[in-house]
Amino acid sequence: MMRPLHPEPLAGGGLAVLEPKLVQVLDTECFCVSLDGNLLRRALESGIDQPDLFELIRERCPYLFAARPVFLPHAHLERMAEVVAAVEEVVALPAWREEALAQAPAIARHDPGGARSVFFGYDFHVTEGGIGLIEINTNAGGAMLNAILARAQRACCPEVEPWMTTPGGSGALEEAIVAMFRNEWALSGRDTPLSVIAIVDETPEDQYLYPEFLLFQRLFRSRGIHAVIADPSHLRFADGRLWHAGTAIDLVYNRLTDFALDSPASSAVRAAYLNRAVVLTPHPQAHALFADKRNLVRLSDPEWLRALGVRPRLCALLGESVPRTERVTPDNAERLWQERRKWFFKPTAGFGSRAAYRGDKLTQRVWGEIAGGGYVAQRIVAPGERLIEDEDPPRPLKFDVRVYAYEGKVQWVAARLYQGQTTNFRTPGGGFAPVYEARIEAVI
Repeated sequence: MMRPLHPEPLAGGGLAVLEPKLVQVLDTECFCVSLDGNLLRRALESGIDQPDLFELIRERCPYLFAARPVFLPHAHLERMAEVVAAVEEVVALPAWREEALAQAPAIARHDPGGARSVFFGYDFHVTEGGIGLIEINTNAGGAMLNAILARAQRACCPEVEPWMTTPGGSGALEEAIVAMFRNEWALSGRDTPLSVIAIVDETPEDQYLYPEFLLFQRLFRSRGIHAVIADPSHLRFADGRLWHAGTAIDLVYNRLTDFALDSPASSAVRAAYLNRAVVLTPHPQAHALFADKRNLVRLSDPEWLRALGVRPRLCALLGESVPRTERVTPDNAERLWQERRKWFFKPTAGFGSRAAYRGDKLTQRVWGEIAGGGYVAQRIVAPGERLIEDEDPPRPLKFDVRVYAYEGKVQWVAARLYQGQTTNFRTPGGGFAPVYEARIEAVI
């Protein structure tokens, strides 16, 4: 049972003060919003030729969807949107592009032909006191899963029900997704309708998020776009087109973590991209400009940004919102080792938290690998916490917040609940969770 949601007036208060206090109550004492299994099954299997999709998720990834939502104050959500827009503005500067592309693989300097890249994922840690942008991804997974998740929530008390309606709802997100892919096609100078999309990943049937590929396939087909799910090695480049089993591909929705398309399995996709025979989204240039971990070093340095010509307001915003990040070099390795409890270490070309370490968990052996180069050190910003009422006393789970964005604008916001060093989708009660904006005016 949660205590009443009517907080006492605070000295010097106002909504900006009250809402974080309300959120703290909700994230620690509200257990009455929950995932409805029947609604989830219906949302997953409606209109799809995979009637066992719900069971596939239960067997393969039972901790994909969290049992409880996360509540955030308006100020935090507004600040996240400002950070997304600020990063987009900075990355558009010629001096940023020149420096970022100079350190990137050659394919990143290939003109992508107008495509902006779909599903940027800005990952934040949030606390009562503020936010910290810990990572930017250019092939962020989970958007379709979160659209489904939004349809499967129920509230057991009237106090929280007003917050459960996300503006536009999941249907609007699905329409925005289709419009985004069609926009990528149009931006690339194509004047015919987008007809065929290939959702491409290595051995897709074995991927943890394979159920999401099926949902994307359903979505595209429902809008008159043929969609196939393919391993890159099953594609071929011939006669100026990219082909899959006799079908010419217009656009590749790229879920590969082979960001530079270096793998022999990616050779057909690489050839088609370099010959402008296909629209590739997201593409290598977007990864180099946004997602390379070394970019966090510059984004967290207000003085460097000022020298680049970034507006003072954005320098201050990014300096406050991006935790200080440094490249690990022989010159600073000893200092970082001594201060390791303050830092989180990430490989510059890493993804999905692979080979990433909290400094207080490091062994001498692992540190030797990190000190050898190819890593950045980021100041630790503690993740948020959400109590889960499945034990007595309720146990806390950590959470981060993923902001899905396109062209510098927020599309959707979701949380990921977990235990351990990083998100893992292996935690009972954890997984993707809806994010609700706790509005104080709804309860006072």
